[in-house]
Amino acid sequence: MAQKTTARTNDTPGASQITSEVSPSLVGATYSHRDIGLSDDQVRAMYRLMLLQRRFEEAAAKAYGERKIGGFLHLYIGQEAVSTGAEFAIRPDDYVISAYRDHGIALARGVSARACMAELFGKITGCSRGKGGSMHYFSREHNFLGGHGIVGGQIPIGTGVAWAIKYRGEDKVCLTFMGDGAVAQGVFHESLNMAMLWRLPVVYIIENNEYGMGTAVSRAHATPDLARRALAYGMPNAQIDGMNVFEVYRGVKEAVDRARREHIPSLLEIKTYRYRGHSMSDPGTYRTKEEVEAYRKRDPIANLRYYMLEVGLVTEADLEEIERSVRAEIQDAVAFAESSPLPPEKTLYEDVYTDPDYPFLA
Repeated sequence: MAQKTTARTNDTPGASQITSEVSPSLVGATYSHRDIGLSDDQVRAMYRLMLLQRRFEEAAAKAYGERKIGGFLHLYIGQEAVSTGAEFAIRPDDYVISAYRDHGIALARGVSARACMAELFGKITGCSRGKGGSMHYFSREHNFLGGHGIVGGQIPIGTGVAWAIKYRGEDKVCLTFMGDGAVAQGVFHESLNMAMLWRLPVVYIIENNEYGMGTAVSRAHATPDLARRALAYGMPNAQIDGMNVFEVYRGVKEAVDRARREHIPSLLEIKTYRYRGHSMSDPGTYRTKEEVEAYRKRDPIANLRYYMLEVGLVTEADLEEIERSVRAEIQDAVAFAESSPLPPEKTLYEDVYTDPDYPFLA
């Protein structure tokens, strides 16, 4: 029988309650976190990280509605288990590159909520010095190589990073995230072919949230099982439940270990869901309320909360303290972003590549 679990929300208008009728079969029914090598502390850290991403995006949506954030804003709400499970499967010295729905992945990599929020506000204290905005987070310190706005543009770059790892003889891996819409780009196929030919330590992760902008995957792809694209290149592949953080961790860990040990790439289709539209300007009228609510019943945060209570990793008081801690961190990030200065005009000409002696121009 499904049971109901409710996490307290913060005081931010529009913040969603993590309330869901969840089934024990979704998390931990056939194996425990210890069976897949996760400690109690790691599971609690997973929960806090997913909650941090959720509350960060709710605060960002509020600020966008108040016109404190301009441009595009693509929210990650619902997909937090993907970034979190993947991050726990790699090391800090590994590389991660992503598409433009990048807030959750950057936070998972360890980029501070302050730097992430300030970037949305276009402030000099942002992770891209206020010049990247929502779609172009970047942190060399955390080996997070972007946020990329061109659909599929990050796929060959991630492949090139993996080539550099192999060329240098390093014991590292590059996770290359993409949306389901990027699978139709030509560079996707070119990259997979080269990665398998050259045996590169790269793991391609398709975050299949069911829609490319407003078009359902089933309407855009003749073969909607996107992981099968890897068969053309003899590449290991798998479909993973992206609403279950343990399944994401287990699947990504297997692929990462193979890439690190044997330099064999993998393609993972992680099936997840975004509760909001493609961006803040998208009302999402192409799907039914019943569909969204069905996915909310599989909410990854609610299910991990349920699991932790069931196995005795936390008490209700512990969860309330985590909520207070996350709320305080997000409030601090917003205050930091609001009080930070805008980039000076001179920064417009900084970090721009120029070469006055480039051949054939003189």
